[in-house]
Amino acid sequence: MEMFFDNYIVGTFLVSLFAFLFLFILRRYNNNNNNNNDNNTRKKRFETGYSREIKTQTGAGKGECSPGNGSGDDVIIVGAGVAGAALAYTLGKDGRRVHVIERDLTEPDRIVGELLQPGGYLKLVELGLEDCVEDIDAQRVLGYALFKDGRNTKLSYPLGKFQADVSGRSFHNGRFIQRMREKAATLPNAKLEQGTVTSLLEEKGTIIGVQYKTKDGEELRAYAPLTIVCDGCFSNLRRSLCNPKVDVPSCFVGLVLENCELPFSNHGHVILADPSPILFYPISSTEVRCLVDVPGKKVPSVANGEMANHLKTVVAQQVPPELRDAFIAAVDKGALLMGDAFNMRHPLTGGGMTVALSDIVVLRDLLRPLHNLHDAASLTSYLESFYTLRKPVASTINTLAGALYKVFSASPDEARKEMRQACFDYLSLGGVFSTGPVALLSGLNPQPLSLVLHFFAVAIYGVGRLILPFPSFQRMWIGARLIWSASGIIFPIIKAEGVRQMFFPATVPAVYRAPPVVN
Repeated sequence: MEMFFDNYIVGTFLVSLFAFLFLFILRRYNNNNNNNNDNNTRKKRFETGYSREIKTQTGAGKGECSPGNGSGDDVIIVGAGVAGAALAYTLGKDGRRVHVIERDLTEPDRIVGELLQPGGYLKLVELGLEDCVEDIDAQRVLGYALFKDGRNTKLSYPLGKFQADVSGRSFHNGRFIQRMREKAATLPNAKLEQGTVTSLLEEKGTIIGVQYKTKDGEELRAYAPLTIVCDGCFSNLRRSLCNPKVDVPSCFVGLVLENCELPFSNHGHVILADPSPILFYPISSTEVRCLVDVPGKKVPSVANGEMANHLKTVVAQQVPPELRDAFIAAVDKGALLMGDAFNMRHPLTGGGMTVALSDIVVLRDLLRPLHNLHDAASLTSYLESFYTLRKPVASTINTLAGALYKVFSASPDEARKEMRQACFDYLSLGGVFSTGPVALLSGLNPQPLSLVLHFFAVAIYGVGRLILPFPSFQRMWIGARLIWSASGIIFPIIKAEGVRQMFFPATVPAVYRAPPVVN
């Protein structure tokens, strides 16, 4: 009976959703076409795990770099974090002369970029960087454990068809970045330099290089036909490349728990707490990272002890008993790290590095046929394809991260409460109901349509829980509001990502651009 009920919900949902999506897409198609044309300007945004931008010439004829260009560089990369270091190695390995300028080449200490999903690991292998997770005490991650109101469910990655080494990895972010920097530095045509880029150099609508200050304070200029900015969400170059809509929905407080055992080994742990989720995952053989999401722009002060008091009186009671003593000990130790919940996607799903590495694979493949990067018009036309080709992975992970954070956060609204409970129960069903969403989250199946189907399957499952076996007017009303709330969560995110790019990428002409003929 239970299996029949589940199949009935999914079957009914598929029919109704396809009809709804078809009408929605038809209605939005013209608007999206106009929006896409407006957004296809000179100033392009290259948005991956962190903030990145590319600015190139569009609409102009062939252009050469400044006559004063004597550097001989093919590509300048601003920033040597996860994206910048990986990109430097990838392009350098392809024979490009790469100049990386990073404001601080010492090992960073961050509370993000610590969990690499299996899909991201596969991209790491594709880039030849898989050894960068070795010898840093990285931990294998095989899935997630979800906790709510004293109940828990384990969600494993669908790794059956992959080789034994394929899994997620969690680690100290700084150790991982240093390994990639060291590997990039071994290439004779890749130069890593410590310095702060102060501005982009522009000539006749084309970015020709950067102006930067060395660690000794000397002002220098570097020139290259392609400049890629990968220096994070706090980049001082962002406003010259795009008009970012800054939205910081919450703040993450990071702690390190020492010498404690997670309830489910080799799994990330997500606690659906009130008011928002708490994350636990191993970052070494003796350390567990805890991230507490604190919603709102105004958070308790760390300096006067308000934050510590909040963590011990409000949060600690919702931590699994096995971790509570270690959690309180970490708070008492006083080593609290603060970080915002980003501006590209919420870090709840740990998808940032997966998107970044996927973007680098796309960019590498686009640039490979281009032997002459000084042909600005040809280079620009190829880079236009990038923004469409990256969409399946990026939009799936971006949309999932934003939607899950809103669903997992507590709310006084009855419809939102039901959606949250429905999501937990849906994932607990097992089979395709858990492996499907986890495959999306892990980057192993970056299919936007699959994401939308599962999201509304959760909503309809929630409605079924409300109205069966004995519906009432009040329950039916909550169910209607649940569907409305679900639509209000996911459709704005999809609209921001672009309906056409997400669901109909083959209709974007730039995808079919043929490689240039080599004379």
